Amino acid sequence: MATYKKRGYKPKTKVEKEKEEVFVEEESTTAEVFNTLDESANKAEEFVEKNQKNIFLAIGVIAALVLGYLGYQQFIVKPKQATAMNDMYQAKKYFNDAVTATVGQDSLYNLALTGGEGKFGLTDIADNYSGTDAGNLANYYAGMAYLNLKNYEQAIAYLDKFKSEDDALAPMAKGAIGDAFMQLNQEDQALDYYLQAANLRQNEFTTPTFLYKAGVTALNSGNASKALELFNKIKDNYPKSPEATNAEVFIGKAQAMSK
Repeated sequence: MATYKKRGYKPKTKVEKEKEEVFVEEESTTAEVFNTLDESANKAEEFVEKNQKNIFLAIGVIAALVLGYLGYQQFIVKPKQATAMNDMYQAKKYFNDAVTATVGQDSLYNLALTGGEGKFGLTDIADNYSGTDAGNLANYYAGMAYLNLKNYEQAIAYLDKFKSEDDALAPMAKGAIGDAFMQLNQEDQALDYYLQAANLRQNEFTTPTFLYKAGVTALNSGNASKALELFNKIKDNYPKSPEATNAEVFIGKAQAMSK
């Protein structure tokens, strides 16, 4: 309940005096707080007044950057992406035809890379539309086309530029780089990329595939202990995979080499 003091009232008891002192201290503290707030507000107003031009300039720059970014996305990136996807359709068709063809595969892979029917090929899409989804995807398909054409250096160059969060494509690109290094007889590099591919995403498809390739590479390189570790991973974690059956055989080989 709120209380008040009568006019002219003076505290008589010790308790009343103490209460009066506390009340006075609280009033003093409150006054100091308000004075501090007033001083801070005044300083802020003075700062704004002195720097008004610079503040408005900074706001204008930020607004221009935001509008510029939105305009770039709307009028540059989106149309560029649409054009890239249009060209990508034809290049991807040549690539798919090459994969399923029984003859003339090299010609089809080359058409996929260089283009046809007035459309860009994969390499042009990757170079001219970098920064778009189509340009990024073109790196993957160009790398795979070069791998099939046995141009392993180019395969590595394009696949290395491909970035993806996809559970299948991301490890497959790393594994394909491993395949290219194997063909170049660079087994240490191949093993490294196979391990990257196996560990990049954990799934029933790509993980046992690249664990198996890594295990075989390690075994052929004389690293029996590493091979044994990898084949046991397949046996323990992916027993239903096609690689698990062959892993049993290689486990025996690795154990024999380790003795």
